[in-house]
Amino acid sequence: MIIPARLVSLRAAGIGGLYAPSGFRSLLPVGGAMRIAMRDRSLNRRPLQRGRDLSGEAIQAVQALKRANGRCCHVSLQRALDFNFRRLLKLDMIAVLRELLRQNECALALEVFEDIRKEHWYRPQVSLYAEAIESLASNGLLDQVKTLYFELRRESGVGLEIESFNSLLRTFTSFSLTELALDCYNFMNEVGCIPEVTSFRILISGLESTGETGALAIIKQDAKTHYGESLEFLQVKEVIEIKLL
Repeated sequence: MIIPARLVSLRAAGIGGLYAPSGFRSLLPVGGAMRIAMRDRSLNRRPLQRGRDLSGEAIQAVQALKRANGRCCHVSLQRALDFNFRRLLKLDMIAVLRELLRQNECALALEVFEDIRKEHWYRPQVSLYAEAIESLASNGLLDQVKTLYFELRRESGVGLEIESFNSLLRTFTSFSLTELALDCYNFMNEVGCIPEVTSFRILISGLESTGETGALAIIKQDAKTHYGESLEFLQVKEVIEIKLL
């Protein structure tokens, strides 16, 4: 006898008034006894979607902020920040920021990021700035990109996050923000985050595409200083690209 997947009456098995939980699938008589076959719960698991692994409180905060923002009312937005966002724990606050960026809610994300930077536990993370700047650039908000980057510039105690700095360089070169890319390169050196092979590849490729010959010569000279006169790391990339073609 096949039992429905949800609540199942066990009266047919002589156990009146009891119900099997959702994990039970069937009851089969075996030698006068009753065998209970369990359904594999792993079959019902849904894959996590990027940006959706949020706590209930974080989800409510995202929804409340979006509703308030939709009303175009500063008072409503401040109320949502007070009652739904500022009471969250650190990880939930950062999760809300990343979710708003994922949804291209750039104005809200900037409001939230400003609040996060006021928290007592806040320490500057290049990775958060890189994510926010990429989202702003992708939405054509290049003035805000510049403003946010120089806010990062004013931070003290910036960590040596080479991959995040590379993300910034990639965003700046992708959107032809050459001045910011070169400034970011200088910023890396100032904070002691020595550019690696990938950093030089991103910069040199970007400068070549925009025809910035003067800056390109300087960056190539720096690359030679760090990695030798032959610039073999660039030649290796060219060989790989030829083989792929």
